[in-house]
Amino acid sequence: MNDRAPVEKLALDGGRPVREKFLPFGLPLIGEEEMAEVRAALESGWLTTGPRTQQFGKDLAAYVGAKHAIPLNSCTGALHLALAALGVGPGDEVITSPLTFVATTNVVLHLGAKVVFADIDRETFNLDPKLVEAAITARTKVILPVHFAGYPCDLDVLHALAGPRGIKVVEDAAHAISAEYQGRRIGSLSDATCFSFYPTKNMTTGEGGMITTNDEELAARLRLLRDHGQKTRYEHVVIGFNFRMNDISAAIGIEQLKKLEGFNEKRIANAKVLSDGLSDVKQIKTPYVPEGYRHVFHQYSIRARKRDGLKDYLNLENIRCGIYYPRLVTENKPIQPFATRPTPKAEKATKEVLSLPIHPGLSRDDLARMVNSVAAFYVEK
Repeated sequence: MNDRAPVEKLALDGGRPVREKFLPFGLPLIGEEEMAEVRAALESGWLTTGPRTQQFGKDLAAYVGAKHAIPLNSCTGALHLALAALGVGPGDEVITSPLTFVATTNVVLHLGAKVVFADIDRETFNLDPKLVEAAITARTKVILPVHFAGYPCDLDVLHALAGPRGIKVVEDAAHAISAEYQGRRIGSLSDATCFSFYPTKNMTTGEGGMITTNDEELAARLRLLRDHGQKTRYEHVVIGFNFRMNDISAAIGIEQLKKLEGFNEKRIANAKVLSDGLSDVKQIKTPYVPEGYRHVFHQYSIRARKRDGLKDYLNLENIRCGIYYPRLVTENKPIQPFATRPTPKAEKATKEVLSLPIHPGLSRDDLARMVNSVAAFYVEK
């Protein structure tokens, strides 16, 4: 891949784009199997939570190796429900990353708790466990790590910090379905793990989420809370929520889960092609994947010099790319009061990170064009 074809003139300088049509950044792959299952769900008469929702939960629990999986309407709902079921409320603190989507922090604030931010590790974009330890106080109730772009956090260290102190670990695994940490699948390792099935994720249900746990008592409380706190018909024993998944979404999920390994193997293979092809471009740093980790590349995130210029140039070449995230979550006005700790590594990441297309629909030609285009941008003129 390093034997690149010369680029006569960049689109940025008035040349023709390397692609006639835009290469999409994310592309859900929906096939006849999903369509047939949705049709069967519609014909069954079950449009809300029913047998397919139950089946999807069982299938996903078995897939990740967890005892319980509770299907929900979104990952935001999953995070909210997990924290609520663990009793997070006023006076409690939840430690998380500033390099995340706002949903991670909003759920903490909705429960009246305080969100505490620790800085990231520069190599992985994930929470730095040493800085998590420094952020722990007597009020810390939960550590909420975010598996950035599909790369697992160092869970053994986080569990070692949390367990002896009676702190719970809830994983924000919105990016990390099928990722592995030390040979174990994400979803089977912590008090609770929350997944997303939004259309851009590695598998989709349209909208949807899931909580997995091995805790019998917690699973029972999660199921109770997701359905208005309803124990039996019209008997509501706690104040709950409506975070249920419906059978139409679950029908898509059942079939998508069957394809997930194939999707992720293609993402991993695509990432290798990009990393190998860009290995000699000194102005960028490709994703870091140490032994014992399975990175499932929800995003292929590089660090790039002149990041904004590279992004604009790739868009002109009809290669859609994204910035995750262009600003820290702490820069949002409702969350600013909680930004009491400096997070310089996360702040620097927002100025350097760029995500290239990585989805399973990419061809070898698509990958080659990306490699050539990124390399061409940095050629001395």
